[in-house]
Amino acid sequence: MKKYVLAAEPRVECGKKSVKALRKEGKIPAVINGGIIVELPYTAELKPGEKVVAIDDKRGLITTDITVKAEDVRKLIYTPDIFEVDLTVNGEEKKVVMKDLQFQPVKDDVLHIDFLEVYPEKPIVMEVPVKIEGHAEGVKAGGKLTLSMRKLKVKAPYTEIPERLVVNVDSLGLGKSMAVGDLNFEGLELMNAKNAVVCAVQLTRAARGAMAKQQ
Repeated sequence: MKKYVLAAEPRVECGKKSVKALRKEGKIPAVINGGIIVELPYTAELKPGEKVVAIDDKRGLITTDITVKAEDVRKLIYTPDIFEVDLTVNGEEKKVVMKDLQFQPVKDDVLHIDFLEVYPEKPIVMEVPVKIEGHAEGVKAGGKLTLSMRKLKVKAPYTEIPERLVVNVDSLGLGKSMAVGDLNFEGLELMNAKNAVVCAVQLTRAARGAMAKQQ
């Protein structure tokens, strides 16, 4: 995974008016999930922006509300790449990954970002871009290669998650497809349905004509 450095400010006021004011200043409200699990009731002092979200009657999760500058996250958002982010807030550096984005449906502005705090020993689920490699046998025979899934969900410690999932299609024949269940990546667990088609070589009109002549 590539690395990205980002500075954030704690967000204490979370009402609609304060959020609207932040966006006018070119800032984006965000949250850091996946923090430390604590016992309830939690009586220790929280840092600015931190709050305890109950998991059940006995446990809670510390999350942190933050703001980031829109210009600082542009290269993080508008790219197919995935990043390990070194995020600094309250004078503390956290390792996070970007998990979710909310866009304004008309203007397509970013309304909110969800970050997930990560740890070397704790598996996470992330979507990783798929990269096709090779020249399919079916394409040589006149077919057309189509990629149905541009990203796959993988489960692994963040330190083991690659920038790309490389899928070799050399042996993919005419009219054949490759499903999630056909793929295997060492150290990674694929979370998509095993029968979901990742890529296929479709019959073109020319290929159908050539096959008909051979029969």
